[in-house]
Amino acid sequence: MNRFNPKNFKLSPVQIIPASFLITIMTGALLLMIPAASAAGQHTDFVTALFTATTSICVTGLVVVDTYAHWSLFGQFIILILIQIGGLGMIAIASMIMILTHRKFSLTDRILLKDAFNLNTDTKLLTFLIRVVKGIMIVEGTGAILYSFVFVPQFGLAKGLWCSLFNSVSAFCNAGMDVIGANSLGDYSGSIIVMLVTCLLIIFGGIGFVVWFDVTDRIKEGIRKEFRVRTVIKRLSEHSKLAIVFTLILILAGMLAFLVFEYNNPRTLGPMGFGSKLVNALFESVTTRTAGFATFAQDGLTGASCITAYILMFIGGSPIGTAGGVKTITFFLLIMNLRSYLGNRNENVIFGRRVSEESMRKAAAIVFVSMLTVLLLTVALVVFNPVNLEDALFEVFSACGTVGLTRALTPELNTAARIVIIIAMYLGRIGPISMAALFSVNDSDSNKIRHSEGIFYVG
Repeated sequence: MNRFNPKNFKLSPVQIIPASFLITIMTGALLLMIPAASAAGQHTDFVTALFTATTSICVTGLVVVDTYAHWSLFGQFIILILIQIGGLGMIAIASMIMILTHRKFSLTDRILLKDAFNLNTDTKLLTFLIRVVKGIMIVEGTGAILYSFVFVPQFGLAKGLWCSLFNSVSAFCNAGMDVIGANSLGDYSGSIIVMLVTCLLIIFGGIGFVVWFDVTDRIKEGIRKEFRVRTVIKRLSEHSKLAIVFTLILILAGMLAFLVFEYNNPRTLGPMGFGSKLVNALFESVTTRTAGFATFAQDGLTGASCITAYILMFIGGSPIGTAGGVKTITFFLLIMNLRSYLGNRNENVIFGRRVSEESMRKAAAIVFVSMLTVLLLTVALVVFNPVNLEDALFEVFSACGTVGLTRALTPELNTAARIVIIIAMYLGRIGPISMAALFSVNDSDSNKIRHSEGIFYVG
């Protein structure tokens, strides 16, 4: 009989990543249970602390207690750190610490970092990480400065700067949490600065770091070599082109849908002027894809808008960024797969480049498993905490897509239902596929066997 030997038990890089998030969540929950983390007169039980730590690390934004009221400044600071860690990833944070302490990177460390960013190559990996951290500091710092023009005059210097910094980090990391008040950004639906800065931070965080650097590098090259704008655009990678184009399509389509469906709704856009309706519809389109800020109550949305929100929350942002969802590229590849099958094409070609079969298989697997996860968790939520199906779907899509919007349901959930949403947020951040890999056993030897082809009737 073979005995278990701990020395032989090793997690693969793809298993370490979800495990690191789990450990960080538990650590955050314990920190939030410290009495000093709660505001005067408030008590934090384990489930509330676990829920808050999960929503912070998973950059979701669903909360069971008001962030501005329940937590002390120390508690809010812990939440802010957790959001930042969640946005960048625990592996990337640990790697940055190794760089600052001049520790040598092993091959395993490089593989871990590559998988953490979901990159296809480990070339110039540390340079990429440093550029990401610098870029995040610049974008979040700029966002905080722009917010301060509104929040400092309103709240005073100290609180105004704190609100500006918290909002900037939260928006960039697509977390959707704030320390301003009880109704998210509802009081700023008429503030162009707050609305546009928030939208830009969400988009910058969700478009993906690879797109950042490709665009900035091509612009620098264009200035140096005096290229025309059209030439600069042509020289972008196919990934960047697709991420930018599909993101713009989703934002504009979502904005148009919300504008039409909510135009006369007295609970949402109805009382606003046309200009405000347009800006708030744009904001809703951006925030439903992964951010979680709101300028009006989501329980006032029409049924058609809820379906639109389900789709946008499920798709989410782009790969290698702070956004959740199955990702824009993944969803588009699924559309391309359908198109190629109906058109009887052997290849899937985007911007003159062929998409690999492995990428197509991965996209199909991610979408299928993610949709199955949403359905199963919705059933669990309704079973443990009987609620309206429309609200339950909204809650689970929001949690799995790490969005953070709710139809006033989250604070009303019982303990069992909160555990369901915690699981949904965790799976949404690491991905159901990664969760499966955490418990998987490598069976690569089975690929060496080729079986005879069978006859199966499909459809």
